This record gives sequence, C-alpha cells and structure tokens, in this order.
Amino acid sequence: MQRNNERFVERLPLVPGHPAYAYGLTLLFCIAGLALRYGAEGVLPGGYPFVTFFPVVILSSFLFGVRPGIFAGIICGVLSWYFFIPPFRTFTFNPGVGAAMLFYTGVVVVDIVLIHFMQRANYHLAVERERSRNLAETRELLFHELQHRVSNNLQVVAAMLALQRRHVDHDVARRALDDAASRLAVVGRISRALYDPAGQGQDMAAFLTTLVEDVLEASGRTDIIVRISAPSDLKLDPEVTVPLALIVAESVSNAIEHGLSDGAGHITVDLSTGEDAMCLRIGDNGRGLSPDFTLGQGESLGLRIAHALAGQLGGRFSLIPAISGGAIAQLDLPMRNGC
Repeated sequence: MQRNNERFVERLPLVPGHPAYAYGLTLLFCIAGLALRYGAEGVLPGGYPFVTFFPVVILSSFLFGVRPGIFAGIICGVLSWYFFIPPFRTFTFNPGVGAAMLFYTGVVVVDIVLIHFMQRANYHLAVERERSRNLAETRELLFHELQHRVSNNLQVVAAMLALQRRHVDHDVARRALDDAASRLAVVGRISRALYDPAGQGQDMAAFLTTLVEDVLEASGRTDIIVRISAPSDLKLDPEVTVPLALIVAESVSNAIEHGLSDGAGHITVDLSTGEDAMCLRIGDNGRGLSPDFTLGQGESLGLRIAHALAGQLGGRFSLIPAISGGAIAQLDLPMRNGC
C-alpha cells in the first residue's frame, strides 16, 4: 500500500499534457465547494465564507499543479465574495471585505507555494530513486556477468589442464592434473549456481543435490546412490556457501575414491542447524578408515583442503568411522558464521 501511494504521488500533477481536463476538473471542484458551502449554511455560525473553498484550492494544486491551483483560488475567491460576504450577491468593497479577501489571498498563496515546492522535491526524489534503481540493476547485471565470465574462465582452464594431461606420461603428474582440472570445474559450477540469476532463491537441498550430482558425473560412477537432507528455508552467504560447497565436493570425491572404490554403495549428505551451530555430515558405507588414520597427517590433498577451509570458516572438520561401517566427514560450524 505504501509503495502504491508513492507511485501515485510521483505521477503528480495529473493530466499534464491535457490542461483543458485539469481546468475542467478544477471548475467542477469549485462548484462542489460552492454546493457544500450552501449545504452547510444552516450548520455554520455567521461568517466562514471560505471554509469549503480552501480544500478546493489545496486539492486542485495538489492534483493538477500550480496554474489550476491559482485558477481555483481566483474562482473560489470570487464565489465566496459574491455569495457569502455581506452585502450578499454584490461585489461591494469596504475595509472589512478587503481584510477578508486579503486573508483569503494570503492563505491561498501559502498553500499553493507549499504544495508546489513539495511536488518539486518529490519529483527530484522520484528521479533520484529511479536513477538509484537503474544503477542497482546495472551493478547487479555487471556482477552476474562478471561471475559468469569467471565461471567460464575456470571451465576453460580446467579443459586446458585436461588437454595437457594427454601429453604427460608420468602417472603422478597426470593424476595431479586430473585433480586440478576436477577442482577447477567444481569451483566454476559452484560459482555459476550461486550467482546465476536463474538460480537465485534456491534452497540448500537443491544446491547440494546439484553439486553432488556434478561430482558424481565427473567421477563417471553410476552405481552410487546419494541421499541429500537439508533445511529447505536455509540461506547462507556466498562467503560461507563457496567453502562449504568445496568441502562437500572434496568429501564426496574422497568417499568415491577411497571408501567406495571397490563397488557400489551409497553416500548421505546431511546438513542440520541448531540454535548456535550448523553441522554438515557426509557419510558412506564403504571400506571405512584404516586403524592408523590421522586427518592432519593424511596424504589426501582433498582432505587437507577441507580441513583448511573449515579453519577459514571458524569451524572444525573431522573424519571419523561410521558405526555401521564406512566413514563420516563432519563439519561443525558456528551459526553466526553460517548465516
């Protein structure tokens, strides 16, 4: 309702390109003011010749502008003088009439001037508001275009690394190039999902589902079942979502590569929130952890990256054995850093 009122006020004065309509409606207002004054004749005490004409002048100035307001002031002044200032139905002039008409003229002039400056200020405010809106839209468009280009560049770099891999004979080097290309591709997809206007407003469950499906597609595995659980109304800042998504990608990739390397299985991704903390758990039913496994001393680059990202968020990353077999990668994050 408030926005509708703002839009109405911003359109004032009305019918600026059709002055005949403005003056015609102003004349109707004057006639209505005269009729109201006659109707109030038996109610009002003696005097008050202008009581119903002041609103006519104000309304005409407010709706149609200064000139129709001046027109209304003149017409209403003549009507009040002729019909309601004694001697009635004459234009007799005396000191009392002069004082009354001077008072009327002063009030009318003040009303019209105030309304005029108010509308000028409102016009400039509307112009600035429209300019700010256009600047905001342009900035948002440029921002999304920047993110889109960054995502495309990352995809190009990942493709270049994949092409370079064909010319490398060393297995370790080829594996490193594969990992680098895969991580760059994931970062590019995350950036596109977060900042593409078509993806705005999606819940975390949909975002995580798309992310895990991308990781599975990149791995070439079709024998793994994934279950995603996350609050549908949870919204996270991009500064938090990007590291969190990378942790999910690294944990899922680690589960595929090490936990489920021997065959089919399932992976669960569970994101839950409490009053002051958020917990992310990525579990699998694979071979599990070796008895001497230590996260800080592990050789997996992906787990070291996840551990570093968790520290960047002020949280804690851990990899623990699951009760029913397999392993669970867990990220505990303070809620104040997550929303």
